[in-house]
Amino acid sequence: MSEEIVPDTEHRGLIARLPQLPRDLAQLARFDRPIGWWLLFWPCVFGVWLAGAGPQFALLGWLLLGSIAMRGAGCIFNDIVDADLDKQVARTAVRPVASGRVSKKLAWGWLIALSLVGLLVLLQLRIEAQLIALASLALVAAYPFMKRITWWPQAWLGMVFTWGLLVGWSELRWDNWDALAAIYAGCIAWVIGFDTIYALQDREDDALVGIKSSALRMGGKVHAGIAAFYAAAIALWSLGIWLYRPDIFAVLTLLPVALHLVWQVATLDPADPDNPLERFRSNRWAGALMAAACFIVGNAGAG
Repeated sequence: MSEEIVPDTEHRGLIARLPQLPRDLAQLARFDRPIGWWLLFWPCVFGVWLAGAGPQFALLGWLLLGSIAMRGAGCIFNDIVDADLDKQVARTAVRPVASGRVSKKLAWGWLIALSLVGLLVLLQLRIEAQLIALASLALVAAYPFMKRITWWPQAWLGMVFTWGLLVGWSELRWDNWDALAAIYAGCIAWVIGFDTIYALQDREDDALVGIKSSALRMGGKVHAGIAAFYAAAIALWSLGIWLYRPDIFAVLTLLPVALHLVWQVATLDPADPDNPLERFRSNRWAGALMAAACFIVGNAGAG
């Protein structure tokens, strides 16, 4: 198997069959690692389904396309900015830009192409949702620099990756912002938790090259730290649902996702090279469980 395929790809056999340039472009946009766009897409679903307008499959289809395209564009921008740092980290040294297989000029062209897909999706939304979506661009542009200036780049990522909650909601309604603010804050705490798990893979290399992360900041208390952020996520989600629909049975819809997050922390083993990545990827199911809770709450007479 080609060593030019990044170690954490989820579709190694498919990617290996592609010619070199399409393979590199697919990896550059992380098409081989769909967990990223799942985690970007789920908050969009939270907002749409909590709004109480039914399944909204057409809208979710557009938002899914936008999540795939803009996650890809964001990853390309990150790789362009971080090329010199990526060369010094074992897991990222074989990325297309860091390794030199894709020039920065070509990477910028690929980023623009994916951004045009994102623009197409943006034009399907009403003006309020468009403005909220555009407001995220400053957060996206600043994210690659956060690991250089703060121990908590995961908090910034949380703001970026869960912005779709606000977009999905504002496409359908324009009220209950107190409830939505609590749920958004809970989503940020969720991202800090799962991205700390992801960062466990790179702690040694990050420490050597001077990259900051919550995994390094927590040190030996990483289990307790992740548990605290997951607990905060559930507490804030509960508050948001209560503000939206003050009914104990509505809050209890969060029980499955809460149990899933407890399982992640209880079975997390930083000493096992594969365990943190597997627990991180399991958040696609955490997102699905939270989405189900939002659908039940939003479409059972809420608001």
